[in-house]
Amino acid sequence: MARTENTIKNMTYAWVNNILTTILSFISRTIFINVLGATYLGLNGLFTNILSVLSFTELGIGTAINFSLYKPVAENNQQKISLLMKLYKNAYRLIAIIITILGLAILPFLHYLAKDVGDVGNISLYYLIFLFNTVISYFVSYKSSLLNANQKNYIYTRFELFFKIITTIIQIIVLLLYKNFLIYLLVGAFVGIIEKIMLNIYLNKLYPCLKEKVNGKLEESELKVIKKNIKALIYHKFGDVAVHQTDNIVISSFINVTMTGLISNYTLIITSINSIVSQIFNSAVSSLGNLIATEKQEHQYEVFKSYNFLNFWIYGFCTISLATLLSPFISLMWGSDKVISGICVNLMCIDFYMVGQRSAVNNVKVAGGIFKEDKLLSIFQAIINLIVSIILVKIIGLPGVYIGTIVSGILATVVRPIIIYKKMFNISCIQYFKKYVQYFLSIVIAWTIMFILTKTVLPSISLSRFIIMVVLNLTIPNLLFLLFFYNTNEFNYLNNIFITFFNERRKKCQKNH
Repeated sequence: MARTENTIKNMTYAWVNNILTTILSFISRTIFINVLGATYLGLNGLFTNILSVLSFTELGIGTAINFSLYKPVAENNQQKISLLMKLYKNAYRLIAIIITILGLAILPFLHYLAKDVGDVGNISLYYLIFLFNTVISYFVSYKSSLLNANQKNYIYTRFELFFKIITTIIQIIVLLLYKNFLIYLLVGAFVGIIEKIMLNIYLNKLYPCLKEKVNGKLEESELKVIKKNIKALIYHKFGDVAVHQTDNIVISSFINVTMTGLISNYTLIITSINSIVSQIFNSAVSSLGNLIATEKQEHQYEVFKSYNFLNFWIYGFCTISLATLLSPFISLMWGSDKVISGICVNLMCIDFYMVGQRSAVNNVKVAGGIFKEDKLLSIFQAIINLIVSIILVKIIGLPGVYIGTIVSGILATVVRPIIIYKKMFNISCIQYFKKYVQYFLSIVIAWTIMFILTKTVLPSISLSRFIIMVVLNLTIPNLLFLLFFYNTNEFNYLNNIFITFFNERRKKCQKNH
């Protein structure tokens, strides 16, 4: 039950963190748009994407060492943990230097990437602040991997939330008082430094091994495994960056920065929802790693099927809700002139579901240390995405960017489960694809019903009509999913876990009182 308790605890804290962060982001975004406008918003999104692309230099080192930490943490092997963390620290310091060099090398080309920016001030200075914020994170973030390996991500989540609240409040005050983008960025950078210092002190106190001098070296066989995983993860990192972090750069370069700003309103909401949802599943990765290290293959497979079912239910519900409510919400929140075409919104939602539905497979893959077998898949994804997106954006405009992303995603949706089922469970993946089709068809049915209701209830947008649609979205898709799947093994497995967990929590509360 310890794994389940840690997973649910991590999940709960992650939910609270992301919900509060999302609310703060909406408030901050509204004030930002009203004070500075969409062009500054576009720059904000563009620089974030550029630095995300540069994070490719991390090369998957963090993922590889995190995987290597699962077993020594489970066995409480302090010497091995200390040696791995020393390797991690040295690697991340080198990465920070490389990102600094590459980031500075991009400076002369910023005006090619930021099309039609107008009179917004010194964009090079803005970019340097973004670069600084990214670089300093590498000097501390590696230490939080011990929280992950110990299934205590909630500790970092609480820390992150506190400083997010402080940063947002101060930045809002600065925006209202000075109406200056530069001061806004400097405040964020300053609070970010304080956060890194405090986190460093806290983690050193929580894990004394982080500041102790380490004697000895990792065995050559262990280093060989880590190096092998890193080599494979280089491909994954490149593919992930090229598929998921280049859309804003393509839009800014081929359309304009202002459109990037409008799109960023949509991506803020989609990313916020994804952050809330993905934390549910990412919170379980360390527990999955522990499961794989200690349990039999048959039990691993049973857990995966239910994990994948929960993945479908939550991402399916969110996809339908986003497709139905996204544009009406933006119209109410920031004005009808901030709304983009329905085709683009639907394409964004399809991509959201496809990426989300793959997360169960991806997380099991990471927990199981399967990195080498599908490394070329990420490269093919990247190539397909960039080629299709650039060709189509010139022909049909904005929808072409998202079609490219979806087309490349289909490849991963088909290939990766085949690899995971063979390596992890040693069985055919036919059942996975049968379930995938069932899940997808149930979403299509629910989406169609909600689309018809939206046209009926929301012929024009008002707050009261929007609230009605929110209520319908909360009930109808979930009732349909319950009707379709209440009698399945996956549903019963999850239902028993939650009943057992809450019964035990109730008994503990009664015992304490």
